[in-house]
Amino acid sequence: MGDVVLHRAGDGPGTWAMGSLFEHLVTASQTDGLLGVSLVTQPVGTATPFHRHTHEAEAFYVLEGRVRYRAGEEVFELDPGSFVHLPRALPHAFRIVGDAPARFLALTTPGGLMDLYDEVGVPASSMHVPGPGEGRTIEDEIARWNEVGPRFGLEVVGPPIPPD
Repeated sequence: MGDVVLHRAGDGPGTWAMGSLFEHLVTASQTDGLLGVSLVTQPVGTATPFHRHTHEAEAFYVLEGRVRYRAGEEVFELDPGSFVHLPRALPHAFRIVGDAPARFLALTTPGGLMDLYDEVGVPASSMHVPGPGEGRTIEDEIARWNEVGPRFGLEVVGPPIPPD
């Protein structure tokens, strides 16, 4: 039986990756590998390539901002209060749209996916979106995604959702 995990706002730990903050609320190592949950803050314009995860199912609950989300061939506009669940291996992509950053809960089961962001990014020195000179350069980060991603079952299958 595992230990109780209590996380208070701003406690961290966190990771800077994708020009974003991933604040780890509970990790796979704390849940016997069953669940990972992060509070993610991403600036407008942040976009993922069309990709899939062969090891995990994912879910997102939007707290603030707007997210354009492609799941398979469907595209959804997510606003605060929206929830989406993605079964394992379903190709998906998203883009932060609108005029304000998005904050959302990202859940994975099993919970190991957030370890990928830790390997690609850098530990956040405080719980804010990285500013200029904080985190890795985009070129360095893309190289790390390409190197580390396959080990975590991440497969890129297409380009990002285009901007408006």
